[in-house]
Amino acid sequence: MTRSTSPTAALIATATICAMLSVLPAAAQQAAGGAAPAGTPPPEDTDRTGDAADGGTAAAPAPPERASRAPRLGPVTNLPMPRFVSLKAREGNVRRGPSLSHRIDWVFTRKDMPLQITAEYGHWRRVQDRDGVGGWVHYSLLSGVRTVLIEADQAPMLDRPEPDAAITAIAERGVVARLEECLPDWCRLEAGGYDGWVRRDAFWGIGANELPE
Repeated sequence: MTRSTSPTAALIATATICAMLSVLPAAAQQAAGGAAPAGTPPPEDTDRTGDAADGGTAAAPAPPERASRAPRLGPVTNLPMPRFVSLKAREGNVRRGPSLSHRIDWVFTRKDMPLQITAEYGHWRRVQDRDGVGGWVHYSLLSGVRTVLIEADQAPMLDRPEPDAAITAIAERGVVARLEECLPDWCRLEAGGYDGWVRRDAFWGIGANELPE
């Protein structure tokens, strides 16, 4: 399958940052796990991209069975689990298991989309998106840069983390924004050249008690 959150972004004066979400047809509808349907090919090089991300690798990997239980610290990176990252590549193959021999179930096609890592195995990370869709991707496709996905129909971006503060912009549902900093009830986001404080319940991509700086 191909998983896409392709935006049609527009900025209107002071105001609205827009995006649209879509889910494209499956990339794995054939018997032997071949290529995607016409128009959405999943090239093999989208399993890896340039620089390493997400903490690289460490000592001996745990078997997939143990990694799938999502321990508090990842068995490969020793980083917290689960944790949020973003998609560094413009396309990323999402496989059924942690190796190139496993068939491709999805292709993520939106750079910077937030993802949650739920397991680790060697150079591979099991990730999921906001809807719980995902699988195994090569770690070099991921970035530690934090982003979030706006879930509210309209999320006001305020100049201060206060309900009566001035609105600098409005982010619509489906916008991917960069996460700058957080307070217990608010986070400062940047999207489309605008930045402002947004209530934490208006977006996905951060842990319930997490306070990234």
